[in-house]
Amino acid sequence: MCICPLSKIDEGVHWGVQNGLYLSRITIVYFKHNDMTSLESILDKLTHGNKQAEKIRRYIVVEAVYQNSGQIAPLDEIVRLKEKYHFRVILDECHSFGVLGNSGRGLAEYYGVSIDKIDIITAGMENALATDGGFCTGSVRVVDHQHLSSSGYVFSASLPPYLASAAISAVNYLEDNPTVLTSLRSNIALLWKGSSKSDIELLNNLAERVLKEDSVFIVSTKRSVLDKCRLPVGIRLFVKRFSRSLGV
Repeated sequence: MCICPLSKIDEGVHWGVQNGLYLSRITIVYFKHNDMTSLESILDKLTHGNKQAEKIRRYIVVEAVYQNSGQIAPLDEIVRLKEKYHFRVILDECHSFGVLGNSGRGLAEYYGVSIDKIDIITAGMENALATDGGFCTGSVRVVDHQHLSSSGYVFSASLPPYLASAAISAVNYLEDNPTVLTSLRSNIALLWKGSSKSDIELLNNLAERVLKEDSVFIVSTKRSVLDKCRLPVGIRLFVKRFSRSLGV
């Protein structure tokens, strides 16, 4: 008998995560955004007295830093619930890898949680590493399965060598220059302090005005009609460590 895998998904995950789970044909149950009480309640209902649940591959799927809200997932609580209810964790680190933690290693480093507690980590390299492509990592068993079965391996071309080299160079730079993360966090804190959330009209007006500036780039969010995220729309601001020597 084939039993469909089951995933508990934060309702705030971005479209890429939603689409990937849809394509996997997994059974999806959403919990309230970044709400551990909601997550535990659903985990308890689905597993309490359910012997069939023990035969299912079960996952909790979250983002480290949510693209749609900017909030950080409480990894310590997620790991506690994972171990209590015997689930696996899939963690998307697209917006945290190269940013969170003392050396930019992501959410596990930020919380001081052993990386072995996270079953699968995925991340794109177009953000902090300023290149393209992405990666999926985990145990040897997980990686071997990805090599053989993932759609990226079957249907897509391999990452061009120069983009892989750019990613390696960016990682090496972070390891050799950890102070850039301190500067980045300082810039983020300054921007956050001077910002406030409001309605979509104001956000669109703000985006249009700053696009006229040469050194500022922000966009207002637009979602697909297929996107199941129901969080309020916002704007995404790309913050970096400015280089005086380049005059930017």
